[in-house]
Amino acid sequence: MYGEARVTTFGTDSTGYIVVTPVKDEERYIERTLESVVNQTIRPACWVVVDDGSTDGTPVIIKKYTHRYDWIAYLRIERTNERLLGSAEIRAFTVGYENVCHLEHGYVVKLDADLELPSDYFERMFARFQNEPNLGVASGAYLEEQNGSWKPIELPEYHAAGAAKMVRRQCFRDIEGFVLFPGWDTVDEIKAWTCGWKTCHFPEIQFYHLKPEGSAMGHLRTNFFHGEIYYASGGGVLFLTGKVLRRLIKGKPFLLCGAMLLCGYIYAAITRRPKLVTSQQARVYNRLLNRRITEWFTTKPSALLLK
Repeated sequence: MYGEARVTTFGTDSTGYIVVTPVKDEERYIERTLESVVNQTIRPACWVVVDDGSTDGTPVIIKKYTHRYDWIAYLRIERTNERLLGSAEIRAFTVGYENVCHLEHGYVVKLDADLELPSDYFERMFARFQNEPNLGVASGAYLEEQNGSWKPIELPEYHAAGAAKMVRRQCFRDIEGFVLFPGWDTVDEIKAWTCGWKTCHFPEIQFYHLKPEGSAMGHLRTNFFHGEIYYASGGGVLFLTGKVLRRLIKGKPFLLCGAMLLCGYIYAAITRRPKLVTSQQARVYNRLLNRRITEWFTTKPSALLLK
């Protein structure tokens, strides 16, 4: 069902990193991502771009770079009629990583194809990881264009952006990789905590998200989807109430975002969607969420960030 990637083995060491980028129909943005990685002050040991059946000019753009740089590999997934459960994006990532995981590396990066990174993005990320031996999962903070200007998107301090997530290899092994279902970029952090790792993002290391979140499926469907993911990740009702209230008031469109979030959670509960975490992992997650509620009462309300 899947093609095989032909990847050169590079002379790397345990401090190097491997990048895997799932992509589908990103001809509008991917060249900016390609240029961003090519111009990094510390380049990857290997970068696999996994094309999940693009029908636009994406493959042509990627191949232009694979011909120019022998550390960039192109892998195309050939679709079949077989129906697969899970997230196509993270399945594509997994296929790409399995093709290069034999290479020596200390970190693995899941990188989206609609980003623009500063040239020192990975150099600065490396410095943070080297300063914190217990740091397992991290990212920078991303900016999105809103009303003609670039604005940072607020995230809970423990959350690493899934669009440019960097994971220490030992941590990646401990959590047994990413789950193949939507919600993977919350579940990986929950698992990392239970294994003793720290997760976070660094607000001062910024990058551009060229295609705003929710633009593909629409804001209402995105909120419904977030409700489903919250349930599957083991989130409790107390924190859900705060999330719903916040989106009822601050969501766009007004009221509907919160209502769709709640509907997504209820739908997942009624249909008994499988949980992606164990009972122990869910307890760890809810203790953290409940601590954020406590912080809300002891600090300014914006500290809660009920995302």
